[in-house]
Amino acid sequence: MNSYQISDLEKLTGIKAHTIRIWEKRYKLIEPHRTSTNIRYYDDEQARKLLNVSTLLAKGFKISKLSELNDKQINAQIQSLQQHAPDDTLCLGFINNLIAAMLVFDEAAFEKTFSAAVTRFGTYKAMLTVFYPFLHKTGLMWSTNDAIPVQEHFASNIIRRKLIASIDGLPAPHKKSKKFLLFLPSEEWHETGLLLSDYILKSNGYHTVYLGQNVPFQNLDEVIKSTKPTHLLTFFISRRQPEIIKEHLSYLSKQNKSCTLLVSGSPSLVEIVGKMKNVVFLSSPSDLVKLL
Repeated sequence: MNSYQISDLEKLTGIKAHTIRIWEKRYKLIEPHRTSTNIRYYDDEQARKLLNVSTLLAKGFKISKLSELNDKQINAQIQSLQQHAPDDTLCLGFINNLIAAMLVFDEAAFEKTFSAAVTRFGTYKAMLTVFYPFLHKTGLMWSTNDAIPVQEHFASNIIRRKLIASIDGLPAPHKKSKKFLLFLPSEEWHETGLLLSDYILKSNGYHTVYLGQNVPFQNLDEVIKSTKPTHLLTFFISRRQPEIIKEHLSYLSKQNKSCTLLVSGSPSLVEIVGKMKNVVFLSSPSDLVKLL
């Protein structure tokens, strides 16, 4: 069983810690466990219940009514919601279901939600409106940790597998106006965002050269000379000193003045990118879609 602090639940569900405490006292919605030193903590089932409550609140349910329902009745409302909800509420429900499955390593439930989202929206829209927000939300949830927890590895590897299969099934590129070289710099290993970018680009008909993880800069020069891309796309996700990132970006920018450098990752990159002429920060996949 995993244990969660109330701050974890706040990041996980989007419900303020203060609100959770009020619901505990006023509605007895959940009851925290206590350590031997009287520190509050919560378990997987309580986290799952709050995720479901968050979904139903977005649909317009009142907390006073939800507090009167047992877990089985709340789950029934969630099942009904998946059939009749508008797209934005349904996306939130899918995201919360993915998180709930991730927390307890339930691959069958994760796969079921993944398939349901793809069936409802198609792979392309599902990637943008469900799977990217899911990855973004879980990344923020654990942003204070030095290492990505095993739950996120579990989930991101399933999505990585799905992305690779989806990319393999795309038709050959037909647009020649832009060519994209995708890579992660040295010591960058978190590839899901790069794969999602590759999927978006190829779905829109563009040719890509995909190099993947941990690519030394000196190896890029020969590839760039050979492939002649119009755009370079990379991510800085691992924790590095801003000076080092700025040095890397300056090198790439100066060495490849004929290319546009697209950079994503930490929001702090916005300040680092600053006034570099041929560098563009992508805050989300939507920015990449707009650029196309």
